[in-house]
Amino acid sequence: MDTVKLKINGIEVECPANSTILEAARQAGIEIPTLCYLKEINAIGSCRMCVVEVKGARGPVAACVYPVNEGMEVFTNTPLIQKSRKMTLELILSNHRKECLTCVRNQNCELQKLARDFGLEHVRFGGDLEPQIEASTPHLIRDNSKCILCRRCVAVCKYNQDAAVIGANDRGFATHIGCAFDRDLSEVACVSCGQCTAVCPTGALVERDDTDKVFEAINDPTKHVVVGTAPAIRATLGECFGLPIGTNVEGKMVAALRRLGFDKVFDVDVSADLTIMEEGTEFLERLKTGENLPIITSCSPGWIRYCEQYFPEFIPNLSTCKSPQQMFGAMMKTYYAQKMNMDPKDIVVVSVMPCTAKKFEIHREDQQAVPGIDDIDITITTRELARMIERSGIRFNELPDEEFDPIFGISTGAGVIFGATGGVMEAALRTVAEIVTGKELPSLDFKEVRGISGIKEAEYDLNGRVVRVAVASGLANAKKLLTSVKNGEANYDIIEIMACPGGCINGGGQPIQPGSVRNFYELRELRAKALYDQDKNMPLRKSHENPIIKELYDTFLGEPGGHKAHQWLHTSYVARPKYPGVEADAAAK
Repeated sequence: MDTVKLKINGIEVECPANSTILEAARQAGIEIPTLCYLKEINAIGSCRMCVVEVKGARGPVAACVYPVNEGMEVFTNTPLIQKSRKMTLELILSNHRKECLTCVRNQNCELQKLARDFGLEHVRFGGDLEPQIEASTPHLIRDNSKCILCRRCVAVCKYNQDAAVIGANDRGFATHIGCAFDRDLSEVACVSCGQCTAVCPTGALVERDDTDKVFEAINDPTKHVVVGTAPAIRATLGECFGLPIGTNVEGKMVAALRRLGFDKVFDVDVSADLTIMEEGTEFLERLKTGENLPIITSCSPGWIRYCEQYFPEFIPNLSTCKSPQQMFGAMMKTYYAQKMNMDPKDIVVVSVMPCTAKKFEIHREDQQAVPGIDDIDITITTRELARMIERSGIRFNELPDEEFDPIFGISTGAGVIFGATGGVMEAALRTVAEIVTGKELPSLDFKEVRGISGIKEAEYDLNGRVVRVAVASGLANAKKLLTSVKNGEANYDIIEIMACPGGCINGGGQPIQPGSVRNFYELRELRAKALYDQDKNMPLRKSHENPIIKELYDTFLGEPGGHKAHQWLHTSYVARPKYPGVEADAAAK
């Protein structure tokens, strides 16, 4: 690898030749502040917080985009630079609604931290702004009075997710982030993935908070409230309480949920195992008939909505299985209600999910195992759960480790790895391979589909039949993959697609890490490792070996893919308009 030598504040630094000043400074133990820059998402050098002096340059340069070169001399903390950054902060804050104490991002806001770091006690310019709230969707709230025009949200929506439903509207002082023709998000092809909320440095984009609904249900003596947590939550929740990235907090999470007052605490990993049984059966049937191949997984509601809006021709290829969240809710309102001799109307099912698209999914059509009753009543994100724990005065890090309630609390390693890209594929292969061959696998690790690469491909011999698989995460990668299939350039039997890059561990509802962390640590790898480590050490690692799953089929569902299973665990999809607002206007005329 080619390297260059330079000096930063008089200290000699050797770094890769393709580095920026920002990266070189970090290597030298110097942190340069940023706002607009985000690794692999946004590198436009527009906010000017990262300016530095370079000997020989005509003026300060943006460290996030300025390349290093041999013999360069850089100064990151001169009086000129300090004055420039402080003035930039003042100008940004002059057009920012300053209600930090009541903002959901209080103490986790990159702008707030910079103001504190630079000792900015008052702002000389501007005045108070009125809220500019747009709340047309079930998954997020926009407030442009808190927007700093960093364009991170624009970049992640366009380049990572291929939706491009938001951008910079108007010019000059009137510039603001919005949809085309300033339509509401509900009127455009937003897929509800929430990646914009995960990269926003302030409180301009936040998930819709449903915690009050949960507290209300818990405090209603007429309701029996159960909660289920998605596989990825255990690998990320600890970040909200200062624990290292990638810390598995499953035991403390269960303890916290009990102390919040839930009647039962269950593991959605069980319904991930259930998904494998249904989806695996469906795949083997399609493999036998050759119809509607490749089969494409249906666990990610953001991906499903993207498919319905952007690639409706692939709807027949989608697995008809509900997502693990919805299967969990379906089993709570049927199997669990029957087992507990309860009326499903009296059971409130709460799910804790890594994904804001889950808030859209619970209101989809054909998601009622019991007619007239939603499978899931309320879904909250990892961030919302953390706020509930803090609000309740629960000292999370001091909690003992506790176990899930047994009725729906025994899962397998296959269910755990659902939270990482490639995990659904690997879990499916573990079960399908043993069903097809009738033999126990010598190794359960399908490492070819692991890792954070945007697109992964592999081939496996299943008793003489070569099965071609592909895995994509991030909707821009999904577009590449599906386009190659559509054009006849690629041929697969089964495809896994997750809306969020890296899968659920990087979902739009996961803990928000500032740019100073995201730019230099690979969150996806650290979080995924926690799941794979748990899988490796679990006594059960295959979905079809889960005793709860066996009991479900033996006593309630019948055989996988059977009539009852289809009735309660499968769903349907519809082509959705890309521009529902435009079509609604046309229909009104």
